[in-house]
Amino acid sequence: MMDELMELLKARPTLYLATVEGYCPRVRPVNHYMIYKGCFYLALCKDKEAYKQLLDNTNLELCVATGEETFLRIQGTVNFDRSPETYAAVYEAMPDLKEAYKADSGKHLALIYLDHISAVLFDRQDEGKVLAKF
Repeated sequence: MMDELMELLKARPTLYLATVEGYCPRVRPVNHYMIYKGCFYLALCKDKEAYKQLLDNTNLELCVATGEETFLRIQGTVNFDRSPETYAAVYEAMPDLKEAYKADSGKHLALIYLDHISAVLFDRQDEGKVLAKF
């Protein structure tokens, strides 16, 4: 199932990340993500509000239009990964992050992966096709 999800996202379209701040929803674009060791990963800046919101509430949802007639919703629970091996894999897959988060940038990269993931592809009639669920 994750292979089908990755195939759908291989062009790396911008996903829209939804979090909660207090009682208010917050949505912002993200385009640094990958599947690594069978998990869906996002790369975020630790200094931004999205990361802080995920520390308070680890539930998130992502949404993307995959065509004129379909869209994808991914839901899950956030886990934080600090392993050097994962950082190396992320920098290899997305080399622009290595430049953006170099030591003198003052920015700090966070890697999160989703647990309890649900990825469903919907059409305009709200018919869903499950791509991942565990």
